[in-house]
Amino acid sequence: MPQVKERTSKKKSSLDKLPGGLQSFLTQVAGIGVFTGKFFKQVWVPPYEINETMRQAYRTGYRSLLLVSISGFIIGLVMTLQTKPTMQEFGAEAWIPSMISISIIREIGPVLTALICAGKVGSGFGAELGSMKVTEQIDAMTVSGTNPFKYIVVTRVLATSIMVPLLVFYADGIGLVGSFVGMNLGGDVSPTLFISQAMAPVSFTDIIPATVKSIFFGFAIGIVGCYKGYNSQGGTVGVGNAANSAVVVASLLIFVIDLMAVQVKQLFL
Repeated sequence: MPQVKERTSKKKSSLDKLPGGLQSFLTQVAGIGVFTGKFFKQVWVPPYEINETMRQAYRTGYRSLLLVSISGFIIGLVMTLQTKPTMQEFGAEAWIPSMISISIIREIGPVLTALICAGKVGSGFGAELGSMKVTEQIDAMTVSGTNPFKYIVVTRVLATSIMVPLLVFYADGIGLVGSFVGMNLGGDVSPTLFISQAMAPVSFTDIIPATVKSIFFGFAIGIVGCYKGYNSQGGTVGVGNAANSAVVVASLLIFVIDLMAVQVKQLFL
């Protein structure tokens, strides 16, 4: 027994030597990993909460639609207005639609939409599930015989994984509309000519990787928001912390996934 106590004390002392920030980071990574593994176990187990998943998907899209519309339009408009003078100097104004469409479809549309959803949806999940945890609604569901993880977490993660790619397609279209408006400020470009120039360089090697990483963006937003809310502690203060940290961690994961997606695309495409 004394030897066992000495070993455990040595292990604790070695862990305590790590900086506090590193300990917290490793704990968060391990917790999210275990939470993700539990999701993949539960997602295949009946009953399948299809109605709740559709309801959460509608809420996810509805929450983000206005911001996605405004942001996508402004991004397309501003990029065109900023690029137009430089391209006119080189006599390459006809290349603006294709350049804007490639930029939006490949990178700006998915990342911008995911960050908006992380702010609106991820924080909402963290606050909602955190309040349910504080008010013991999750415990009440367990007592009543309902699987709270299945009903609360799985449905929300599936909803974000489905809706974020759809919002990305919508944001791409709105961004191109903004670019078209920018081209016609001080110019005269027909819709047919603009569409033909914008879509000419776009191929499936641009659309498919963007769609795949958008699915991962949605999954990361849902899993982080639910993890933070499901494991929140400290009463009402913990609810606020869960919402804030869900946005920060989800946004960081979006950039990490985007970097990994670029590297994978360069290897295989």
